[in-house]
Amino acid sequence: MSDLNRTPLFDLHVELGAKMVPFAGYEMPVQYPLGVMKEHQHTREAAGLFDVSHMGQVILSGQSWEAVATAFETLVPMDVLGLGDGRQRYGLFTNDAGGIEDDLMFARRGDDLFVVVNAACKTADIARMKAALEPEITVTALTDRALIAVQGPGAEAAVSAMDPAAADMTFMDVRDLTLDGIAVWASRSGYTGEDGYEISVPDAQAEALTRKLLAQDGVEAIGLGARDSLRLEAGLCLYGHDIDATTNPVEGALNWAVQKIRRAGGDRAGGFPGAEAVMAAFENGAARKRVGLLPEGRAPMREGVAIFDADAGGTQVGTVTSGGFGPTFGGPVAMGYVATEHSKTGTPLWGEVRGKRLPLTIAKLPFVAANFKR
Repeated sequence: MSDLNRTPLFDLHVELGAKMVPFAGYEMPVQYPLGVMKEHQHTREAAGLFDVSHMGQVILSGQSWEAVATAFETLVPMDVLGLGDGRQRYGLFTNDAGGIEDDLMFARRGDDLFVVVNAACKTADIARMKAALEPEITVTALTDRALIAVQGPGAEAAVSAMDPAAADMTFMDVRDLTLDGIAVWASRSGYTGEDGYEISVPDAQAEALTRKLLAQDGVEAIGLGARDSLRLEAGLCLYGHDIDATTNPVEGALNWAVQKIRRAGGDRAGGFPGAEAVMAAFENGAARKRVGLLPEGRAPMREGVAIFDADAGGTQVGTVTSGGFGPTFGGPVAMGYVATEHSKTGTPLWGEVRGKRLPLTIAKLPFVAANFKR
């Protein structure tokens, strides 16, 4: 793995006994000695600490907030201009066909916009922003900052013990905190379905801060394996699997992410790549839809399993995009796409696993209810 990048926490992961694997061009911890199942359960019951420093962090700045927000709206179908200072929102980069080039988080910090993008897409995303926005907007990739997520019902106690102001934040708030003398940017968010924080910290202080957080009661280091099972139970998309450049937001059941002000009839409708295709999907519906899937029995159905409308013969009507065992749910869970006429909750279908058709049912997402602090 010598050609892979390493985060500022690499040595600490090794010290803690992590199993390191290649992920999005980095050596990342997939699990620690605790094991994926216990790491998952610990995050649900107490607090898990995740290294997400492989993600891309970017600042957009210009003459005013209005200039920055208006420019960014040419790339995303979200209401950026209406975002309050100290607030964060989920977003999508779309392409000319209305497909999703990446999903991201963006936050207002005064007159600047702080954008966090997926690791595998960050080079392309930064190039996209520079090409579309500069020179009027300055696009600065923050290559000297780590990103740490603390997730779970014990996250507030752990972080607020180091800065009481953390307890005053609610879901999607963004604030400057000082954690045991270390200045950080924190958002009350994450990608596990649990309450928690994502904390941007200078590289030079990342290990010290991580050690201090791990010293808090109930905080354990958690790897990518449990992060994946947590986000699957929460019904959250993994880019490159559940959504990609061919996925229209309406197909992906991400209608909620496109605010009405950017849809047909809204004050700032359209004006983003693929607007016509996205508007058409809102108006006419989509041929397929992302849904929750509940396999019967105990055997998980993994990504790539074909979905049929009969236990023999019949027609393929969909495909599993993410699947595994849900430790909190207590059984196998999956997500995938099916033809819209088969997407109603409770619809029986069959997944073909190693040549054998096994029953599954369309299920409502999420499988485990979110615990965000509203």
